[in-house]
Amino acid sequence: MAGSFTVSQINKYIKNMFLQDFVLNKVSVTGELSNCKYHPSGHLFFTLKDANGTLPAIMYASQVKNLNIQLKDGMKVMVHGRIDIFERDGKYQLYANRIEMNGIGELYRQFEALKVQFEQMGYFSPQYKRPIPKYSGKVGIVTASSGAAIQDIINISHRRNPYVSLILYPALVQGSGAAKSIVKGIQKLDLMELDVIIIGRGGGSIEDLWAFNEEIVAEAIFNSKTPIISAVGHETDFTIADFVADLRAPTPSAAAELAVSDIRVVEADLQRYLDALKNAMYQRIEKYYTRLEAISTKLKYLNPQAMVDEKRHYLCLIREQLDRLITSYLAKKRHQLELYAFRLQGVSPLEKLGQGYSYTETTEGTMVKSVKDIKVSDCVNIYVKDGYFTATIHKITENGGNSG
Repeated sequence: MAGSFTVSQINKYIKNMFLQDFVLNKVSVTGELSNCKYHPSGHLFFTLKDANGTLPAIMYASQVKNLNIQLKDGMKVMVHGRIDIFERDGKYQLYANRIEMNGIGELYRQFEALKVQFEQMGYFSPQYKRPIPKYSGKVGIVTASSGAAIQDIINISHRRNPYVSLILYPALVQGSGAAKSIVKGIQKLDLMELDVIIIGRGGGSIEDLWAFNEEIVAEAIFNSKTPIISAVGHETDFTIADFVADLRAPTPSAAAELAVSDIRVVEADLQRYLDALKNAMYQRIEKYYTRLEAISTKLKYLNPQAMVDEKRHYLCLIREQLDRLITSYLAKKRHQLELYAFRLQGVSPLEKLGQGYSYTETTEGTMVKSVKDIKVSDCVNIYVKDGYFTATIHKITENGGNSG
């Protein structure tokens, strides 16, 4: 069809128009910085705005390194450069080559004033900061029900510990009514006896994050009984909520990591504690087992029954020894007796009687040893080997021939 062009042709045509415009090729624009981001590549992306409009802008790394100021949202600046179109997207933007300070933006001034106000009121004081529980079981979240922030929190929380309960209060986090919605969310969750509450949202301009600078939000955070982690915007973004909260996280993802312990680390710690407990228990058991064996050995030695058995055994030994001594003693005495008997045999009266000798005594039982012991007509008993007989004395003769 006549007069039909491709998208690329139109974008290229418009780009040529921009290049031929003298004003747009060398322009200075005054405005307030917003969405100011330093890219890892070194490029600087930002938006210039005023009360009625916005203008996207970029400064390449080769020019950024010449800046002598650290740019932040809310700064009032004058940017020198050119207006050109990015052909691929068909969007025009300001390509900056020099940036100068031109005062501080109104919102930034309000933020600094609120910061001083709440700091003087003691809202930022460390003495009011509550510790974040190390092992949270129930975590409340005040943020938008859709968007990257809630998805990041859910994903990271479930990855770190799928057993943690997440309770979301879907709040407005930008625009009219956002501050009241955030306050209501904090108050509702604070009544649920949770372990910790995360409030936050993804990145944005100072206007986008302004609800978290409101006084009613700061008061709700300060008065909450539940510890609160603030995770508003990106790492370089700061709000009043960040200073009042018990802990600031640079991003919603970081807030999830701070609120939810990694169960793998917990399990590893528990296993380490279990191993240490087992080792200590085994060592204690081994110690007491050794001690028990020593006591058992000592008890066996000191046991009355053992002592009785030992004494009984000793008594048996003594008895055996005594039997041997008695037997030996009796044998010795028997031998001596035999010797004495043999010796006595020669002088024994019975033995003498057996050899023809006799023994005489009076009838009164007095032994007759001399002729003087008797007289004529006395009766005497005369003992021989096999008995005795009685005789009457008729004659007595003394040695030497005398008779009576």
